[in-house]
Amino acid sequence: MIRYLSIIIFGLLFSTTGVTQDKQLTLEDAVYLNPGVLPKRLNQLMWMGENDNYSYVKDNQLMTGRASSSESRVSATLDDLNAGLADLNMDSIKRFPRIHHLPEHTFWFLHQNKLFKYSITTRNLEQKNEYPKEAENLEVDENAFNIAYTLENNLYVNVGGKQSQITEDTVNGIVNGQTVHRNEFGINKGIFWSPNGNYIAYYRKDETMVTDYPLVDIETRIATVENTKYPMAGMESEQVTLRIFNISTGKKIFINTGEPKDQYLTSVTWDPSEEFIYIGILNRDQNHLKLNKYSAITGELIKTLFEEKNPNYVEPEHPLYFRETNPSQFFWFSERDGFQHLYLFNSEGELIQQVTKGDWVVTDFLGEDKRGRTVFFASTKESPIQEQLYSTDLKTGTVTRLSPDHGTHNGILSPSGDYVFDIYSSTDVASEYRIVDRNGKVTDVLLENENPLKDYSLGEMEIITMKADDGTDLYGRIIKPSDFDPSRKYPVFYYVYGGPHSQLVSDSWLGAAGIFQNYMAQQGYVVFTMDNRGTANRGLEFEQSIFRNLGQLEIADQMKGVEYLKTLNYVDQERMGIDGWSYGGFLTISMILQHPEVFKVACAGGPVIDWKYYEVMYGERYMDTPESNPEGYEKANLSNYVDKLDAKLLIIQGTKDPTVVWQNSLTFLKKCVDEGRQVDYFVYPGHGHNVRGKDRVHLYEKIRRYFDENLKN
Repeated sequence: MIRYLSIIIFGLLFSTTGVTQDKQLTLEDAVYLNPGVLPKRLNQLMWMGENDNYSYVKDNQLMTGRASSSESRVSATLDDLNAGLADLNMDSIKRFPRIHHLPEHTFWFLHQNKLFKYSITTRNLEQKNEYPKEAENLEVDENAFNIAYTLENNLYVNVGGKQSQITEDTVNGIVNGQTVHRNEFGINKGIFWSPNGNYIAYYRKDETMVTDYPLVDIETRIATVENTKYPMAGMESEQVTLRIFNISTGKKIFINTGEPKDQYLTSVTWDPSEEFIYIGILNRDQNHLKLNKYSAITGELIKTLFEEKNPNYVEPEHPLYFRETNPSQFFWFSERDGFQHLYLFNSEGELIQQVTKGDWVVTDFLGEDKRGRTVFFASTKESPIQEQLYSTDLKTGTVTRLSPDHGTHNGILSPSGDYVFDIYSSTDVASEYRIVDRNGKVTDVLLENENPLKDYSLGEMEIITMKADDGTDLYGRIIKPSDFDPSRKYPVFYYVYGGPHSQLVSDSWLGAAGIFQNYMAQQGYVVFTMDNRGTANRGLEFEQSIFRNLGQLEIADQMKGVEYLKTLNYVDQERMGIDGWSYGGFLTISMILQHPEVFKVACAGGPVIDWKYYEVMYGERYMDTPESNPEGYEKANLSNYVDKLDAKLLIIQGTKDPTVVWQNSLTFLKKCVDEGRQVDYFVYPGHGHNVRGKDRVHLYEKIRRYFDENLKN
């Protein structure tokens, strides 16, 4: 069965949309302003409390059911909530709010700067707490419904309806309770409640030493500068510490994480006992990690549990997952054997066992069962372009696949560990929500697959396999024009990204292509995309092969895609164009400068031109510093190759881009002027690193027109 499916996946992965339909995609469809082109989904699907009951929201009603039964019922309605709000003299809500389940059939939600608790059984609504309307970065302790939040750069907490200010920093550049390290290490918050709600751990970021970078706001009568802290590679970086606030005493302690001060604090995790807190201390070179255990009472280092080193870089992106069945043990993600796997340690740092092993990547930890015998996870074990759900027996090591069909599966484990929500798509399934048991048997289908594009005329899609120079498999996706005629010659729309943590080709709906790429196929283009070395879910060697030399191996691999396209009789080799954004913009310009004979037209959005203008955390991980790797930076600096520019090139830039700052593309423009090379340029005033909202229609139309004008005429 598996072998048969793999042949289909690697051979002829065709969309089931049916090319006999004649409905055409629009640019509004491409930016998802028409929700009808999106696969259906179950809103707020989750397990309830500590049992195997589940809920989801449908038509402003909370539907509940039990995993062992195929029946569901209405347990709360929007009218129920509004009746409770009316009793409290509160304004009504227009749609069912985002809820958070609690034990005993209750849930809480936020509305008009207040926290409410609702009982499904008694239909009673009560207000539990409140917070200022200006509050940001809210974190709720579900034990006592206390709320921590930030106002500007300081941290506050509301306990029992009384607000207390935890920090009192007035210096611009001192930030408390917010994200740090530009979210590069898997942590997207700065406030961490302890398990029982007795303490708050929080980041304190000192970026006073980081250079202000000017972003210009043209909305004012006289244009004004909005400065942002932007530590560029090799320059001074922020200094982050972790502090703990005691709710009952009001005492604050400083976690003694030591020096150097510009190290990274990752994987912040409370011990279940609340006596300790764990922090992954990563050096600025990002090649040496120490997992440290600290006293939450004194802030002093208890011990270093273990260390991980790599000549290139170590990349911690996960917390510690403590076991409910044995709180002195935790699961840890590591790439120490070359692939990301799960390891089981005790709280003294002793390795108990490697839980998963093989030439594949664990992509998600789902949890373990109540007996503590079975661990559940998602991985690429079946194929690098699939993500399947599995369990493994901790004693025997036996691995069981739970998701029965090929594709990309996301799992949510029930509290008992006896059931899993299997939410998946594939090349022939737009979206389906199911419940499977611990043996992989489908017990219920909560939402059946329905093709949202069945009435549209889409081009035939295929996922193909190519070989890199070293023999590594590379996966690509090709979409033929919707009116495909094998006797004709078609222009090429080559879409590229190719950076770390990306995967553009997978066994998922439309092969992971966006609507815009299918739109371009309808416009008469052969649309092609591939994942080069350096991208995700292929193991450490595959990902780190680009270290210190960005733009080299990626281009060599992408040229394998070009070679493949040239073997197709229906591809017009004289009419090939390439498009990409951000890292894809960097590779787009790299491609046309390194291989000017290939592409006639290119469009690059928000491109990195010179990596010395990029931020510390990402830039130094993959390139080291400009001082330690001058050859790599010089080789990757696209301004050095302006004399090779021969294609029609359109560069697009957001004027307030805080990620790839405007300086990148402006320096390239200046070099083009200096070298007498013509280049087209367009800016989106007020937009950041991408163009959002309705303006994205304008962006896509500009790209389509640029390709039409230069490849079709």
